[in-house]
Amino acid sequence: MPLRFSTFLLAVAAVCCWSIAATAQEHADVNEANNPLTPKITVNFHDYYVPELTDLDDRYANQFLLRGLIPSDLFGAPQLFRFTLPVASAPEFPDGYVTGLGDLTLMDLFVLPKVEDVTLGAGPILVVPTATDDVLGAGKWQAGAAGIAIAPQHWGLLGGLVTYQHSFAGDSDREDVSLLTLQPIVNFNLSDGWYVRSSAIWNFDIESGNYSIPVGLGLGKVIPVNDKVTMNAFAEPQYTLFSHGAGQPEWQIFAGVNFQFAIGQ
Repeated sequence: MPLRFSTFLLAVAAVCCWSIAATAQEHADVNEANNPLTPKITVNFHDYYVPELTDLDDRYANQFLLRGLIPSDLFGAPQLFRFTLPVASAPEFPDGYVTGLGDLTLMDLFVLPKVEDVTLGAGPILVVPTATDDVLGAGKWQAGAAGIAIAPQHWGLLGGLVTYQHSFAGDSDREDVSLLTLQPIVNFNLSDGWYVRSSAIWNFDIESGNYSIPVGLGLGKVIPVNDKVTMNAFAEPQYTLFSHGAGQPEWQIFAGVNFQFAIGQ
């Protein structure tokens, strides 16, 4: 009898250890799928739908983002090249809407050595005035810099992205650009690939003094397609707590699908 009971306890302990290890691995996989510094080829299809704009009654806006990330070791330095091309719909005045391409944003993040468990990245930004209408872009060439810090946790992901860009050339009749953005990133992992997320971007237009500070709370799920491809789908409603200036989102829905492709072995 004691031998059987000992065997039972060993079996229970083995099952518990296996469950803990499986949960830890699942959380690590979810963190990797959500980590913007993961060195995998990534294709993102993102959309911001804004049903209400400040001081603009019965007007809406929408911005679809085609975004890609390509890791490289150019010149022996690990880096992540990211591009973002928007297709936007925005209100015209006095009425109507215009739809077309927005300005192309290029970012090259150099991945720095870890500081304890925090991964850091920094690099230049270039904005190309590719907008097909004045309403959809700034009409200015812009340059700046970005910095990012990501700290994976056993419960999820914690981090932040800061960018700054300033115009240096372009249409002389358009206003100069001086834009600062802050993006807190907080993810809490659940089970079966599900996670809770918050990633709203705070925008500060230094040139005009306008700003918007939203907060988001959404849900996502990471789905392994095969051993090389991971899909990550999410939806995150975001509500603006503080804002200044007409045309700021009162609330918006950020949704998207990400695909990560493993490279190498």
